Amino acid sequence: MVKLTDEMKTEFAKMKIFPLATASKEGVPNVIPIGMCMLQEDDETIWIVDNYFLKTMENLRENPKAAIYVWGPDINGCFQIKGDIRIIDRGEEYEEMRKIVKAKSDRFPAKYLVKMKISDVFECKSGDEAGKKLL
Repeated sequence: MVKLTDEMKTEFAKMKIFPLATASKEGVPNVIPIGMCMLQEDDETIWIVDNYFLKTMENLRENPKAAIYVWGPDINGCFQIKGDIRIIDRGEEYEEMRKIVKAKSDRFPAKYLVKMKISDVFECKSGDEAGKKLL
């Protein structure tokens, strides 16, 4: 698996809202904003909380791949993270995710833990390096 660099981890931590992109089995794209997105200690796994996914969850069940990007006014550079998805609805990791979410607010349902194993990281800022594989 691919691990984010220290610089990427620093920029990731600055993000408040992440665009999450998925596609159906037929390739129909979908992008949503997500606020509960956490890089795990192994630096190669991202936890994404499903509070209100609809098309996104349908897509992930049909096509368990996703992409997010890290960019914004406080971010140095821009990079896209792609990965393979596992949907978790029970067990130790699921319960840990629910504790984190419920500590923030009881209003979030925390239905599923969407676990992304990072497979690739790409440059996404404009210029000659746009689209270049970084990791």
